[in-house]
Amino acid sequence: MEDQASELSFDELYDRAYAAWDRGELKDASNGFAELLRREPDNPNFHYMQGLAHKYLRDWRTSLHHNLRSQALREEKCESSLWNAGIAATALGDWAQARHSWAACGIKVPDGDGPVDADFGVVSIRLNPWGRGETLFARRIDIVRARLLNVPLPESGYQFGDIVLHDGAQTGSRFDGEVKVPVFNAMARLAPSEFKTFTAFVSCDDKAGIEELLSSSAPGVAYIEDWTDSVQYYCLRCSYNVPHRHATTDEAGSWEPDRNLGFAAQSRQLVEALLARWVRSGEGRSLDGIEFKEVAETEPEDGQVWWQEPSFDEDK
Repeated sequence: MEDQASELSFDELYDRAYAAWDRGELKDASNGFAELLRREPDNPNFHYMQGLAHKYLRDWRTSLHHNLRSQALREEKCESSLWNAGIAATALGDWAQARHSWAACGIKVPDGDGPVDADFGVVSIRLNPWGRGETLFARRIDIVRARLLNVPLPESGYQFGDIVLHDGAQTGSRFDGEVKVPVFNAMARLAPSEFKTFTAFVSCDDKAGIEELLSSSAPGVAYIEDWTDSVQYYCLRCSYNVPHRHATTDEAGSWEPDRNLGFAAQSRQLVEALLARWVRSGEGRSLDGIEFKEVAETEPEDGQVWWQEPSFDEDK
């Protein structure tokens, strides 16, 4: 598209740029909006679209430039430009600009010059929204930053306690046990956690034994989560080729003794020690295996419209 852009009429170029955007072909869309801006350098809408395209390309500096230019060229406040400028500024660590953007949107944040660090409530975050889109809960510490509260699946590339940058547009809702909370797409990890994710396969003949394990604590172990019921995509034991029975221990069929657990811990040794104590403390308990995978964060592919709300809302 870039080579032919200068030969197109304005209307042809306009149609092609927006069509590329609609298809999620961000690089072609960016080239198209760049040519439109060459012809109309003071068109705020083209600056806005260029800023939007580069937001989803995660090219934060370019996105910030065009969103600020979009706002500067308008007489009225453009909240979308201000929000996107705030997201890009946050990604860049430009806290003065981020705070200015939120203030211009009428959002109150604590006084200060550095990053916002407050409690804006619990939300749900969709990790890797261009892929499987695992959703989990997080606590917002900023307008567009949140700390993960669940143990993500190892395949996500994220960890419990990571601070992530999320988009400003809600893409669904999820019940947190009390109320429905908004779902936001994660854009990038801004600060990694000190914890790693370990998958433990245990067997326990009763629910009370698992509840005891989940409530146990040890130095260097931040959180334990029972994925058996919360992860719906597939059987983790099958995926790891761990022997198991898919059996229940009561007539109602409500208890699965083989449990798949996610540990947020600093080392495998800490997980092993905690589980060894748990196994010794009760009958009908066993440890079947501990797995660790180190997975890199995934990258979106061009041609995906991943920023829109999906047609379904995942449970995990």
